[in-house]
Amino acid sequence: MTQITDFDHLYQLRASIHFQAKIIVLASGVFDLLHQEHQKFLTQAKAIGDILLVGLETDARVRQMKGEDRPINPLSVRLANLARLNLADYIFALPDNFGHSKIRQDFVLKLHPHILAVSDQAPYFGEKQRIMKLVDGQVLIVHPYNPAISTTKIIAQKLHR
Repeated sequence: MTQITDFDHLYQLRASIHFQAKIIVLASGVFDLLHQEHQKFLTQAKAIGDILLVGLETDARVRQMKGEDRPINPLSVRLANLARLNLADYIFALPDNFGHSKIRQDFVLKLHPHILAVSDQAPYFGEKQRIMKLVDGQVLIVHPYNPAISTTKIIAQKLHR
């Protein structure tokens, strides 16, 4: 069963016996309007490890990345919707300042995941590889990007009906 948690709890869990000797997979994203590509991505991310942690971008970060009209669903709804899918073990909100490389690096250094799961269109791929090497981890492409299905396309199609 998926648990909604926060950074501090994740760090405590990471140090616990429960997490030791387990492959920890980290994934992140917006997950605004959940669609089949999100489900495929998360299913494949979960399949490569024992515990899947999924970080969701805050509403402020989504506006920075996607524009003022996004997200469609606020963070609380996105967390609840993702939890209902029961594909991740733990989900949590990323900090508003997660756009800064130093913040992302500090987070990974503290959490120490084994694998960062991404799609083949993940931004900052080189930076992600560099950061994961600091913890002897790896970045794995677990799902090919499908340009035919995205939240942005779904929104555009609904607006043009």
